[in-house]
Amino acid sequence: MSNGRKKTTASSREIALTVRGVSKTFCSQSGEKVSALEGLDLTVRRGEFVVLIGPTGCGKSTLLNMLAGLAKPDRGEINFNTTPSSDDNIAYVFQHYTLFPWRTLLNNVSFGLQMRGVARRERKERARAILDQVGLSDFENAFPHETSGGMRQRAAIAQALAFNPEFLLMDEPFGALDDATRTELQRLLVRLCQASGAAVLFVTHNIDEAVMTADRILVFSERPGRIIEEVSVPLPRPRNPLDPRFMELFVRIRNAVHAGSNAPTPYRDSG
Repeated sequence: MSNGRKKTTASSREIALTVRGVSKTFCSQSGEKVSALEGLDLTVRRGEFVVLIGPTGCGKSTLLNMLAGLAKPDRGEINFNTTPSSDDNIAYVFQHYTLFPWRTLLNNVSFGLQMRGVARRERKERARAILDQVGLSDFENAFPHETSGGMRQRAAIAQALAFNPEFLLMDEPFGALDDATRTELQRLLVRLCQASGAAVLFVTHNIDEAVMTADRILVFSERPGRIIEEVSVPLPRPRNPLDPRFMELFVRIRNAVHAGSNAPTPYRDSG
């Protein structure tokens, strides 16, 4: 796995991530080899919101884990084009909140800044600013158990964005929320990411969510995971699920996901 990072001053459409020929195989409990990903190619550009969707077990979360450095590919290369030289430029948000139960929301959001050596006064100011952006300024002294699921996920997003990452990985972050809260947080996330300029790789099983948030949707086939279709989403934001164009895209993605259970030919990303 190549993690070479180059300093760049290019525009927001410059490539932020390149994945080439990545494959990953696991061993099951019975000792059988299971191919999660095979020959995966993709690119993500700066400031782009890319959604991964496909059948359960098609390698979407495995890909995020490799991008986060939690696993290594068996073959292929992963290259981030970020400003200098550490994984501090990458944030990861999971479906289940990763907040410390013994820390207030303010202290949870400032934790990453503390680990990066930011002075106490500055990290508190930055944490308060991002809590205000996600609508939690009145709850900075609350503990996670004193808040709702939607509020905890707002805090998790704030925690991820507090140190201005260049790349944001999100693994079904809204999967446990009710529909109204989910839609609200989708729109909030898109606004925050547009403002920050972070590139986003977002995993979901929800087709509405994919069309609501994405600049581009990558449809995965059933295991081993390959990208079988790429769909651009040119709709203006905020998006309306009742817009006929939204509904057309929904149907196209639904059909592609269904076809992905038996897709023989991988899509090749042109970069």
